[in-house]
This record gives sequence, C-alpha cells and structure tokens, in this order.
Amino acid sequence: MSRIDEAREMFARIEQAWSDGERTALLTITQVKGSAYRLPGAKMMMTEKGKMLGTLSGGCLESDLYGWAEKAIEEGKPRLVHYDLSESELWSLGIGCKGTMEVAIFPVHSSDPFWQSVREAVAQDRVISLAIELPTGVRVAFEGTNPIAGDRDALPEVVAQQLMQRVWSRTRAEVAVVDGRRFYVDTMRPSERLIICGAGHDAVPVAALAAKCGFRVTVLDPRKEFNGTGRFPAAEHLVVEPDQADPAQLSASWWVIMNHLQLRDEAALRLALQAHPKFVGVLGPVSRTQEMLSNIGADFDSGPIHAPIGLDIGAETIDEVAVSIVSELLAVRSGRLGESLHGREKIHG
Repeated sequence: MSRIDEAREMFARIEQAWSDGERTALLTITQVKGSAYRLPGAKMMMTEKGKMLGTLSGGCLESDLYGWAEKAIEEGKPRLVHYDLSESELWSLGIGCKGTMEVAIFPVHSSDPFWQSVREAVAQDRVISLAIELPTGVRVAFEGTNPIAGDRDALPEVVAQQLMQRVWSRTRAEVAVVDGRRFYVDTMRPSERLIICGAGHDAVPVAALAAKCGFRVTVLDPRKEFNGTGRFPAAEHLVVEPDQADPAQLSASWWVIMNHLQLRDEAALRLALQAHPKFVGVLGPVSRTQEMLSNIGADFDSGPIHAPIGLDIGAETIDEVAVSIVSELLAVRSGRLGESLHGREKIHG
C-alpha cells in the first residue's frame, strides 16, 4: 500500500502540467534491497521541462532520473532504472544508503484513458489498485477486484485472478512474480480519518501535523468561536456536542480525545467506542481515563484505547506534545512500536 494523499498530489500537479502543455512522467520505487531512503510505492512526478514534485532519494538521484524520464516521455514507453548504491562511489557518495533500488518511469499522457481513470479514482479518494508488468508496461487498474481500466484482455485468466488477489490482500507496494511474469502491484487506499475531540489551543498543532502526515482531520467541538477554519484550516468541522453526533457517520475512524472537560471527554469517549474505532487516544493520566471509562460503563477492553496518548519523548510544550501524539498515531498506523532506530541495521525492516 502507498499513501493515496501523495498520489493525489502527484496527479494534481500532473494535471496542471497538462494544462500548461507539458508532457509528464510518474516515477515510483518498485523494489528495494538493503537500505534506501524510501520504500516501494514512493512516488514523484516530472515534466519534460524539468519540473518535479516529490522525491525518491532525498535529492541525490533525481537529476539522473530526470534524464531517464525525458527518454521515457519522448519514447512513450515505460523504463526501469536500477541503482546499486552499495558498490558505486558515484552514487553512494553522500547518500548514506547502501542498498539497491529499482525505479519504474511511466509516461503519463493526458489522452491515456488508463491514467485518467487512475487520476479520477485518486482524486475521489476511492480505493484503487495498480498491476503493471515490468518492463513491458502491460497494466490493469482494479477497483476492489473489478478491473476498471487497462489491458485486461492482454492477461491470461489465471494471471488476472492471481493479480486481483495480490492487489487486494497486500499492505505494501511490491513486485510480484505471477506465472513467470514480474508485476508491480500497488493498492492506494483512502486516508485514515482522525477525529480530534476538542478545539483548544493544544489541538491546533495536532490537527496541522496529522493533516501533513496524511490523516483526514475532523475537529469535533461545539464552540463555534474555536472550531473553525481560522484555527483549523486543514480540517473539517463538526460543531456539535459529542452526544449529538451520529456514530454511524464516524465509523472506522481514529480518535484523539482532548477536551480538558471531563464530562465532554466522557461523552466523546462513549461516542468513539460506539463508532467501531480503529484507535482511541485519550490525553491525560491513565487514572483519569479509568475513571471516565467507569463512569460510562466501559473499560480498557471496550476498544483500542491508548491512554495516556503519545510517545515518551519528554514533551512539554504544546508543539512537542503534538509531535508525541502524532508519532504514536504514525507508529500504530504502520504497525511499529515507536522505538529509537539507534543501532538498527535496517531502517524499514
């Protein structure tokens, strides 16, 4: 799986380039062995005139990649580029990563119905899966398990069926070998929704940072003077008391409860647990959360409750607390423990 918000930004910029009369290419990491700056599924875009958005290597390989992107755009055919950063002094100098990386470069033309379908699905925040054969470029886009665009007729039925199973079950972009053929498979799922209960001053940096990290943020607070675009420009706004909100409309969300008013926090906690949450983080001491749970007839086994929310980084200021809170959100989203990387041989392993 790759971040749909990154893909959305790429296609928005690609569409702008089309409006400017420029041809474009989408670049994505398809395979990594050893250490690399980013994982498979990472994307960037380039135009024929050298405009770029995103990065695959932190700026070390992009100028070389642009040369290959120019050729792919001119030829109208995908290209595979391999970098061995462990052996080449030229490339490993200053990069700090000693692995190998494969990058696929796909020309993205405004007249291509395949990429138009992908762009539309990404813009509408729909689940979209790609299966692209390497290096031929035979490609199919799936919505769920239904092919919606591409070269479905070019694939034998057994290959198509295996690809459908692959794209739907995998959590990371990868290269899959199906019937002796190499396919880059990547499923882009909608961004996770984060409900922040409370529009106090300390919620402002939490909302801003979470939005930058790919969450779709909604602020739930009945106070109009606090819960608005002036303080939370990157969020949606639910200006009601928690007990007036419909849990069915907020299902499968992530929650951060930080009202600083116990009765409102209890109502928010009750609402979150009714909404089949993926994560419920509560600000404040664990004893306070235990009391609130008892008051609403629940306990720590009633849902995925994290209290106190945040990683232990010694946070004191509201910005530091926001980093602590969002760091835990990212760790849980990625299935990580939120530990120090110090001494690890592999960063992404």
